[in-house]
Amino acid sequence: MLRALFALVMLSVVAACSGAKDLDQPPVPLGDFRLEHNIVLAESAQRGPLSRPATEEQLTASVKDAVTARFGRYEGTSRYHFGISVEGYVLAQPGIPLVLAPKSALILNVTVWDDAAGKKLNDEPEQITVLETFGTAPIIGTGYTMTAEEQLTELSENAAKAIERFLVRQQNEEGWFAPDAQNASPVAAEGATAPPT
Repeated sequence: MLRALFALVMLSVVAACSGAKDLDQPPVPLGDFRLEHNIVLAESAQRGPLSRPATEEQLTASVKDAVTARFGRYEGTSRYHFGISVEGYVLAQPGIPLVLAPKSALILNVTVWDDAAGKKLNDEPEQITVLETFGTAPIIGTGYTMTAEEQLTELSENAAKAIERFLVRQQNEEGWFAPDAQNASPVAAEGATAPPT
């Protein structure tokens, strides 16, 4: 399945909005939400065709940093945890301008845990696929204009923004992060429990 997805990504002209451009603005409302544990794993990440390499440590650190930057701004009293696995990536190499300009991509699975309830909010992981930001290099591709580290940073920021959109949708449709009268008082961070990996 990932191989077919990678093939679509390599040919895709769909692009993403810049994931970090709104970090200097107030965070999008997410109800009574605070991110406690931000667990990112990349031990099974598949490198897509024609991709530059990235280590497991680079993948996990980049995604973790981007998620912390976006969700560390929330100061609700109810604690939630993210379990994120990096499933695959493409860090585009230089292509042939106007003929083949490969797109960088990142594929994640995301699970959200409710600390108070001690269970997952989504039984099945949400798969998120993001591409490089539109306008970075629309003709020649980022393989010519960015290092692998810069590509990964941009993809991670776009992924964090996509996770935010997923959470907003779930809040609107499923009532996630609504305040619980029994757990409305501030809680100490040291009592938090990490979700199983």
